[in-house]
Amino acid sequence: MSANPFIIVAIDGGAASGKSTTSRILGERFSLLHSDTGSYYRAVTAEMLHRGASPDDIGSVKAALADLRLGTRIEGGSAEIEISGRRPGDEIRSREVNDAVSHFAAIPEVRESLLGYQRGQTAAARKGGFRGLVMEGRDIGSVIFPDADFRFFLHAESAERERRREKEGRVDRVTERDRIDSSRKTAPFSRPAGAISIDTTLLTIAEVADRMAAFIAPKFAP
Repeated sequence: MSANPFIIVAIDGGAASGKSTTSRILGERFSLLHSDTGSYYRAVTAEMLHRGASPDDIGSVKAALADLRLGTRIEGGSAEIEISGRRPGDEIRSREVNDAVSHFAAIPEVRESLLGYQRGQTAAARKGGFRGLVMEGRDIGSVIFPDADFRFFLHAESAERERRREKEGRVDRVTERDRIDSSRKTAPFSRPAGAISIDTTLLTIAEVADRMAAFIAPKFAP
């Protein structure tokens, strides 16, 4: 084992399954750069809508994608996306973006435009002096990093996930988003083969993070 291993942790799961919070906890615990790919797709969706592109008009989508310049800014241990030098704001959590994101994310050209960017976060992590990368999303362990050191799949009952969103004060049709993402032709949302599956329905965030950390910790053992 290398004295200073660089690891990649892939975390997949549906909305409100616990991906974001546990990813941040693991990032802080093991000094891993946190990458929330859901926010990347939301940011691109917000930009598509701003430019008047529609998921029903592939020509408008391609035209908007051709003009996108994607960059990364590290803030508080997380890799934040920048589009043409601008960091997206709260608009990425709006109802309009929430209703459209799965439709844009189903377009092969949109996924292809973000593929290299997402994989490029390993370089950002190394440059930033992190011990690795923890990336969350819906095709991380299956498409982006199928050979990640650790691959997790978090899931929970729909009613519990809806309750979590309501508690956060956010509107998110989690079941509908899962249906759309699971049925897309390109990189459909599903449990990656061989990923460690954790049902978070009855677990606290701390309990979920501890279960995941138990797998990762030996990698850094002296």
